[in-house]
Amino acid sequence: METNYLLKMKGKGKTPLKINGKDAATGLIGGFITILALASLTSYTSSLWLMAPFGASCVLAFGAWNAPLSQPRNVIGGHFISALTGLIVFHLFGAHPWTFALGAGLAIFFMMLTKTTHPPAGADPIVVIQGAYNWSYLIFPVLIGSFIIVIIALLLNNLRENRQYPTFWI
Repeated sequence: METNYLLKMKGKGKTPLKINGKDAATGLIGGFITILALASLTSYTSSLWLMAPFGASCVLAFGAWNAPLSQPRNVIGGHFISALTGLIVFHLFGAHPWTFALGAGLAIFFMMLTKTTHPPAGADPIVVIQGAYNWSYLIFPVLIGSFIIVIIALLLNNLRENRQYPTFWI
């Protein structure tokens, strides 16, 4: 039994990923425009619009636009649910090693139960607890920032003839 368990870790074959210059360029442009917009809004408004997980969301929204975890429901819903989870854990229990773990674990749990799984959002509870943020963080930057990512992904991805974003909303 132990042999089979270890053999599973060997993997099979090579990566199925292919190099595509147009896709790479779309990722560059999409990530640049989105993060520039959020960073500029932060700079000009003195409100926080940018958080690190948004960079990872851009990878999915522009690099894997047709994947289920990249769809608007997942980007917006995943960030919202995960940040809310982090805020609840933080405000109930404070910042401790176990609350970081609880926040991340619960965020994964709730995203999976609501079909809003978005891997970058798994970091939101860590960001929220580490930053000791208040409830307004759920709106700025989480909710509005997620909408901005989706809006730019809608506009940019659909400029390409071979792309349709989203593949689903609900």
